[in-house]
Amino acid sequence: MTEFDFRPTLNAPDDDPHLWLEDVEGEQALAWTASQSAKTLKHFGGTQFERDREALTAIFDRPDGVPLVMRRGQYLYNFWQDAGNPRGVWRRTTLSVYVKADPQWELLLDLDFLAARDGEDWIWGGASIEPERRERAVLRLSRGGSDAVVHREFDLSSLSFVADGFNLPEAKGNIDWLDSNTLLLSSAFGHGMATRSGYARTVRLWERGADPLTAPVIFATGSETLSVSGHLDRTTESERIWFVEQLACLEKQVRMGDRGGPTVEIDLPRDAWWSVFSDWLAVKPRRAWTVAGTTYDAGALIGISLSSFLAGERGFSTLFGPAERRSLQSFFWNEGKLVSCYFSNLVPRFEMFTPGPQEWTRRTLDTVPGANNVQLWSLDAEGHETNGEVLVWAQDPITPPQLSLFDLNAAPPLSASLILKRNPENFDASGLVVTRHEAVSIDGEMIPYTQVGPADGNGDAPVHLTAYGGFGMSLLPSYTSSLGKLWLERGGTCVVANIRGGGEFGTRWHEAGRREGKRLAHDDFAAVAADLVRRGITLPRRIAAQGGSNGGLLIANMLTRYPERFGALFCTVPLIDMRRYTKLLAGASWIDEYGDPDKPEEWIFLKEISAYHAATPGQPYPPILLATTKRDDRVHPGHARKMAAKLQALGYPAYFYEPGTGGHGYGKNNRERAAFIALGTNFLRSAIGWQADGVGRRRQRATSQQVSTGR
Repeated sequence: MTEFDFRPTLNAPDDDPHLWLEDVEGEQALAWTASQSAKTLKHFGGTQFERDREALTAIFDRPDGVPLVMRRGQYLYNFWQDAGNPRGVWRRTTLSVYVKADPQWELLLDLDFLAARDGEDWIWGGASIEPERRERAVLRLSRGGSDAVVHREFDLSSLSFVADGFNLPEAKGNIDWLDSNTLLLSSAFGHGMATRSGYARTVRLWERGADPLTAPVIFATGSETLSVSGHLDRTTESERIWFVEQLACLEKQVRMGDRGGPTVEIDLPRDAWWSVFSDWLAVKPRRAWTVAGTTYDAGALIGISLSSFLAGERGFSTLFGPAERRSLQSFFWNEGKLVSCYFSNLVPRFEMFTPGPQEWTRRTLDTVPGANNVQLWSLDAEGHETNGEVLVWAQDPITPPQLSLFDLNAAPPLSASLILKRNPENFDASGLVVTRHEAVSIDGEMIPYTQVGPADGNGDAPVHLTAYGGFGMSLLPSYTSSLGKLWLERGGTCVVANIRGGGEFGTRWHEAGRREGKRLAHDDFAAVAADLVRRGITLPRRIAAQGGSNGGLLIANMLTRYPERFGALFCTVPLIDMRRYTKLLAGASWIDEYGDPDKPEEWIFLKEISAYHAATPGQPYPPILLATTKRDDRVHPGHARKMAAKLQALGYPAYFYEPGTGGHGYGKNNRERAAFIALGTNFLRSAIGWQADGVGRRRQRATSQQVSTGR
């Protein structure tokens, strides 16, 4: 039994004996988490952990890493953390200076100094700069990493906070500048201003000097809606405001209006993705959409003049058509040009479309030939005054990322780009190969996965396996310094699985792995683990699996549903109790993804993936480490706490770790993040019987690195 094994709370749902652990700041709960964390550190926080933590901290703090930037006006802005600035500094420079090997930065804000002065655990949450004069900014400051933030206005000339400016107490939400004296306020701050999920229920017009609590509400929704927000469209000469009512995770209703509120409702499918630039509208229907006698495929990209659309016309131009393993991933506007990214069998491809009165012209963007993980975004934050410049972030699992500047206005074939920065090599990748494979899931679906490791496996490889599989989010293998240093460099193998529930192959792939299909997504992951054994790469006892958030739900289900396929599990910031998840923090906002446990017909399939309820005695559960943070106000820390307590009460080798800060992440600074990762990795290595001593791989150094595809 656990040290704090109290009697069941009266009237607790399902007579849950661990409900008291949902009291985030409760004295008994905090005593339990402190005791559990200390025990975990005692077991797995020895000399090897300390060496690993220091190695990762040194990597994360490297001064020669690439500072990612966003341009506003003449300046490139960046937030940077290193050994001398653990909380970080907000700074800026110009593009001509940034391209230099050792650029000089203008310091705007020292967050370590601010936290010490204020006596607050400040963590950077970003900044919104007034886009016309660019003399003021509203900063977002989080206590301990929570999603709820404090808004404070900052003067970019005097580099000081504005005492009587746009300052807002802690709450979830955002602001958008209308002009230098007016904000659109979409915040849960104030009585009755939050939805059931804890997000903003209203959009208010906040004038300088006014009390935000009395600012006029220009749009409101009911408490059962997920959230609302308001945004000024700066791509038009007249003032145009978009009001977004997020009805559910996958559905929104958008209205167009002005400072008086919304005036026009946009007649598009509520689950479609769409974006506007000036008088052009681009739409990606999530499901097949039949309108004006024409059917547009789910996952297609279609475009039309916005004014024509508002006048009732529905003659869209089809810009992109999906196929079985060809899916649109994202699109954005840059100076009137529409840039799209799609996957062709998990390989990123990019196209640019320029709208015209008769037709849209298409050009292929050959950004980084050969790279298998590429991202594009506009250099300018405003997106409408960019001169066609986009940033390209390219990498693969054994090649560090490089940042390039790409000119959309360059003459065809649009393949030249200026390399701005390269990340250093943070681990020894010699002899590693990257290969693609597919596993057969329980229903016959082929599940892709990418394997990185030695070419000459011996059938007993220590394997780190991960996936996400939710919310239509796509996952490509990347250059991960922590796993590279603590796993690959020491002879291990890393695997990333593209299970259903993600968006790698479009709507079909997501739909197959949500709600009733979430169980199927978990089957996919187990199938990959089995395939690694079938191919002679490893043995079940040598497979260490890790996942976070929705991926934490996945890992918890591997424990209860497929324990025989794994040697150890690391479950971070997870959902686990699917009976109560909608009542905990932002949980109600995810009903679209999982289902509603308050509906008996949906609890039937939710109960199957509620690992907290499925855990029973006498099973061959492998060792598991459940980790969360006290300041996670998105996924309630009670999920991980209660699961650890229940497993321990049942006599299983379950460990728990909960640092005080980090939010829905791993820490507020590089050292805390390094400690979280090093602890989890040390646990996994120990649990699968792999005592990597850190002296490096004992294998022949390969002279080439290769990428291949196969079953």
